[in-house]
Amino acid sequence: MGYLLSGLPLGIAAFTLMIVGFALGVSTLVLVIGLPVLAGTLAMARYLARVEADHIAVVTGRPLPERWEDPAWREAEAEAGAGAGSGGGRWKAVRDPQAWRDLAHAVLSFPVRVATFALSLVWLVGGLGGLTYGLWSWSIPRGDNDGVMDLAFGISGRGPDIAFNTALGVFLLVTAVPVVRGLTVAQASLGRVLLRRAQV
Repeated sequence: MGYLLSGLPLGIAAFTLMIVGFALGVSTLVLVIGLPVLAGTLAMARYLARVEADHIAVVTGRPLPERWEDPAWREAEAEAGAGAGSGGGRWKAVRDPQAWRDLAHAVLSFPVRVATFALSLVWLVGGLGGLTYGLWSWSIPRGDNDGVMDLAFGISGRGPDIAFNTALGVFLLVTAVPVVRGLTVAQASLGRVLLRRAQV
């Protein structure tokens, strides 16, 4: 749950930085500042990819050794950092295919993060709310109906309404573990595909 719920704020920040940086860098390439903006955006993409890889390693127990422990990658990182102020270093950073994959991950993972955040929150809050529905259902203003059972099946009364919502809450809580695991696998799998070192 922590991985999924923390993914949305990180995804919003990453998506915003990548889209703004890419658009600004491409639109100003004819000027001199476009290349440094793109290089800076790709450097930020690398950092965010490292953060996501660390999260994936913690939540799944399986790190991404193909990239993060690769001496060639560490050497390329050091060169990119050292050459960030020079034109050659910037051009080398912009030509790195892995940096573009990191940027693509930041953009493509955003809708996945939104969906996994929403579904995991619905499962957790819906389950807890349904399980305790009998304690707080009195506070819901009622007009001409007695809740979902009355609207859907014409069965009126507070008892059937509480029974239905409690059963729904139990179902959501019982299925929460496999659902959260599935959502975690879906979100982490995208990272595992895009954050591996590109073969060039």
